[in-house]
Amino acid sequence: MAVCLQVLGLVLGVLSWCLQSSCTSSQVWKVRSQAESVTSSQWQFEGLWMSCAATSLGSLQCSKFKTVLGLPAHLQACRALMILSLLVGLASIIVSVLGLKCTKIGRTSEYAKDQIALSGGVLLILSGVFTLIAVSWYAARVIHDFYNPLYGGVRFELGTGLYLGWGASCLAVLGGSMLCCSCRKSNPTRPARQFSYNFSTSSQGQNIYRATPSSDNSSSKAYV
Repeated sequence: MAVCLQVLGLVLGVLSWCLQSSCTSSQVWKVRSQAESVTSSQWQFEGLWMSCAATSLGSLQCSKFKTVLGLPAHLQACRALMILSLLVGLASIIVSVLGLKCTKIGRTSEYAKDQIALSGGVLLILSGVFTLIAVSWYAARVIHDFYNPLYGGVRFELGTGLYLGWGASCLAVLGGSMLCCSCRKSNPTRPARQFSYNFSTSSQGQNIYRATPSSDNSSSKAYV
């Protein structure tokens, strides 16, 4: 059961990372509202890296944001959060592979592999939380500007890139939870103490048994 949870959690983690990559590179985080467009044959949409305009004739023009310091603060924060989520998600996948029960690396104990899988699950959940914060923050700003009567700029609506981010975050949290639940709450097993006894006979005819020191340098005991 634990192996199935780990494999399923890893598959969901890989799928969420792919969706996070698509979300980060998507240019459709927000789409210009049709109520603001003069004609329905033109579309304008923006992402984290560039702004694009398309027509019904098939022409598409995109322009990258030429400055970084001049961008809104929430856009810069969303960029950083998405890049961080990709890095943490990739690290979680690598760590989770090392912690799978069906993989063997050296003489790693079961307890150590459980701890490695638990670390991978925590990293995967953290990656999903970063993505969730980024897309939710961006969506909140789009909705705020759309309903703000004092906003004088172009009004946009939510794009497909945000929905990709929400789906990726849900898969990441679910996969990380499965990896964490697959770990057993057990203490590391300690090797049992082994004693060897030396038999000797004293001059009075008594049998004396002496315990030799164990491998962990514990105190020796003598039994008469």
